[in-house]
Amino acid sequence: MKTGNNRKTVLITGVSKGIGKSLTKKMLADNYFVIGTSRQGNLKVFESENFYPVALDLTNLESIETAQKTILEKFPQMDILINNAGVGPDLGSQKPDRKSFAQTFEVNVSGTVFFTEPIIKLIPQNGKIINISSRMGSMDECETSDSIAYRMSKSALNMYTKILTNRLKGKIKVASVHPGWVKTTIRESNLVNGTLTPEESAARIFSFIKSDFESGMFWNAEKEGKILW
Repeated sequence: MKTGNNRKTVLITGVSKGIGKSLTKKMLADNYFVIGTSRQGNLKVFESENFYPVALDLTNLESIETAQKTILEKFPQMDILINNAGVGPDLGSQKPDRKSFAQTFEVNVSGTVFFTEPIIKLIPQNGKIINISSRMGSMDECETSDSIAYRMSKSALNMYTKILTNRLKGKIKVASVHPGWVKTTIRESNLVNGTLTPEESAARIFSFIKSDFESGMFWNAEKEGKILW
């Protein structure tokens, strides 16, 4: 599929709501061609010829393989991959629960990793991979005992960022990004207590993506500074 000679292509996972939705709108407005994934696939919210929807459920291997096949067949290249899709069913919980623990790691870690691997070959020299992580995954900054699965999954995602940084050194830039405390439905209290709207968070993430950042960084989009791992 041709996306225009001067138009960059970005793949964003989890675009049906929240940060992913706002980031998609932001990048479409800046003349990017956006491949956007969601569980339902056919999203009518983005009325643009520069948006291509793909169905993707990161907990389902068949869905992952079908999405990969579609993307690899239709797009010869993409400039940026943004792994945004994530869940946090145990946010606020003080003890781990087997069901939510497994779901969290299926989406935030294993699904993300195995979706990403075949896609990397589409990213050219000087392309970028952005993993939307969380400050809650920082071991240096962990000061509470809640949200065990969510925190651990984001720490694991950060390790994947470091591994990709080493593997792709000199070719593709990779970074983990904390989007801030955003007013999203990942946790009901976030809608009240969050300090950033999805639009504000997306704008800050977008600014970071466009910058000449150092590969291998863990970036705080809200505070605009590095986070300790």
